[in-house]
Amino acid sequence: MDLREAQRRVDAWISQFEEGYWPPLTNLARLTEEVGELAREMNHRFGHKPKKAEEPDQDLALELADILFVLLVIANEQGIDLDDALERVLAKYRERDSDRWTRVGEGPAKG
Repeated sequence: MDLREAQRRVDAWISQFEEGYWPPLTNLARLTEEVGELAREMNHRFGHKPKKAEEPDQDLALELADILFVLLVIANEQGIDLDDALERVLAKYRERDSDRWTRVGEGPAKG
């Protein structure tokens, strides 16, 4: 599924409810909450904060998908085409960072 289709599917889900899209700052708070859940799990797995014995592992894929869902919601609510935005940001990175790091098999980066 491409981002445009993902945005369409999220819109179909939200549009079935009278409440519809929440205001932008509420969605930003939701995004912050979801990123916090991912950060907590990453810190448990790879950081210095071990889980309590009774705490179950969370599914990293689902944590990332929760973040993606909220990003899609924000894009929809703001009328942003994420397929287009991602193409533009990839072009920015290609131009800005093309010589920033060492390419596989090329030796040290310029810099």
